Amino acid sequence: MVKQRPTIADVASRAGVSKGSVSFALNGRPGLAQATVDKILAAADELGWRPSNRARSLSVSKAFALGLVITRDPAVLSSDPFFPAFIAGVESVLSTRGQALVLQVVTAGESEADGYRRLAQDARVDGVFLSDLRHDDPRIQLLVDLGLPAVTLNRPDGESPFPAVTLDDRPGTSAVVQHLLELGHTRIAHVAGPPAFVHATARSSAFVATLAAAGLKPAAVEAGDFTAAGGIEATRRLLALPKRPTAIVYANDRMAIAGLGAAQAAGLTVPDDLSIAGFDDSELAEYVHPGLTTVRADPFRFGEVAAQTLNQLVDGATEVPDVELPPAQLVVRRSTGTAPLEET
Repeated sequence: MVKQRPTIADVASRAGVSKGSVSFALNGRPGLAQATVDKILAAADELGWRPSNRARSLSVSKAFALGLVITRDPAVLSSDPFFPAFIAGVESVLSTRGQALVLQVVTAGESEADGYRRLAQDARVDGVFLSDLRHDDPRIQLLVDLGLPAVTLNRPDGESPFPAVTLDDRPGTSAVVQHLLELGHTRIAHVAGPPAFVHATARSSAFVATLAAAGLKPAAVEAGDFTAAGGIEATRRLLALPKRPTAIVYANDRMAIAGLGAAQAAGLTVPDDLSIAGFDDSELAEYVHPGLTTVRADPFRFGEVAAQTLNQLVDGATEVPDVELPPAQLVVRRSTGTAPLEET
């Protein structure tokens, strides 16, 4: 005989209360004494009963789900240095609340706006994370129009009614440049991220500003796209310059690791001929040869805090402050070394 799953009626009977009281306790509604709530929760735990999200949604008009739209090639998303760890951090919070993450992955040719509209349709999610902020980002107004609570990952450069969870990339980028300056480099180039992204331009601005404070200009700045292919092409252009740089700072690890391979394929030794540094401290950064000097952020913690902040909005908080995470930190490995003799 198949054992029947416990029901809300079983919990009510075990706790000696009505089914309505069980519903109130499990959905966090006011009106019950704390002792009664504790008794109901204990009965539910003893029976191994959890309300279905469908039933909870009907009772409190919530989807018990948060949404995330990512513009990436699905084939390379698993190797992305940020999103898998970020999503794991989000899930660590959602799993304790019986919530789900609804993920929409769109390619560059698709409309992100349609992704958010799909999430808002029929109230499929209670709120969304807004990532990869653009300058003058039109998605902020779209989410306002859709009535979707949101948390922005970093602070937009325009007006926003939403709280932001921020991680300042600039100190880490400045630390990389300062590290190279201390090694005697004066011809330092940069492979930047997409100029439409707020965090990409923040890293590039910090690169230029740190050199300027030392009385130097960039050897060159190449536009990249955060992909390995883009890193290879940008590196080849830099190495073809009449006076090539002795160090290259990349806006992410994926481009840096690809650039390291391109430099070695061109016959250069890293770091004797060329120093290379990235950003993210992704999983492979420690294991490439030589190990990649980079900047360590904490995307898992980013996801945790973003989920906690968005849930404050979802739970009805009227004022949710921005949250500032600790800035990214320099991690020195063997891909950076003293400038070649001709440079010193």
